[in-house]
Amino acid sequence: MRAAAKLALIAGCLALGACAAGPRVPRYTERFEREVRTTANPGSVVATDIGFSRAAREDGQWTAFRDYAADGAVIHGANGPVDAAAWLARRADPAVPKQWTPLAVWSSCDGQIAISQGKYADPDGQWGYYVTAWERQRDYDYKYVYDLGAPDAVLTARENESRTEAPATGTGDNLIVVRAIPMISGEVADCPAASAPPPPLPLPIYEEGTRTDGGASQDGTLVWRWVHFTDGRRLFVAHYWQNGTWQEAVRFAVTADGRFERES
Repeated sequence: MRAAAKLALIAGCLALGACAAGPRVPRYTERFEREVRTTANPGSVVATDIGFSRAAREDGQWTAFRDYAADGAVIHGANGPVDAAAWLARRADPAVPKQWTPLAVWSSCDGQIAISQGKYADPDGQWGYYVTAWERQRDYDYKYVYDLGAPDAVLTARENESRTEAPATGTGDNLIVVRAIPMISGEVADCPAASAPPPPLPLPIYEEGTRTDGGASQDGTLVWRWVHFTDGRRLFVAHYWQNGTWQEAVRFAVTADGRFERES
């Protein structure tokens, strides 16, 4: 097990306060705790995303989006990314919120930036996929800096095949079910040597008028970018550094008419 994974497990124990066999609670140095809190921990991102969905159900959908947004966060809509704070300030919570669950998480080596990808359910029974970019804050909690989602007809048909009511309005087994943690995949970028940081990832050349922006972790091991094409298509792509090369973590495309674009 790599050192980062060991530290992540230790961080979970510290957070839960349930790893000691007896009443004696070990004391750790400030340096040790600082190292734990600045190490990749995909499980923390998963827990945050699940908590985000729970808050939408308990506190209101747009209230949760406001509470979990980082300063400067954007939501990628049909007309391009918009400032989340300004956009959400004009919206009241719907009576029934969307519900969602992460399916996969990718993290930079230092844990500063992470990407989650998952599926969601609308109250009318329509299902779709989403992708979210997270940034760790000064208090070590994660907040989102980017969010994009789109409905998918294939997923909707599959999920509703055995259901008798809309998933977000039902109870018990009819609610969207958060999968067990072992079912959610997690990938962590390799930690670079101080003398050999990852080389810059070449940027694609897009047609004139295309809008694009993105972000990167402080250690340079995870980079992400959104693209809004002139015809209304949307794209999110993230890469992480592993085995001495850039690996594509997720490519999330939305058609001009707002549907999740499946790979051919």
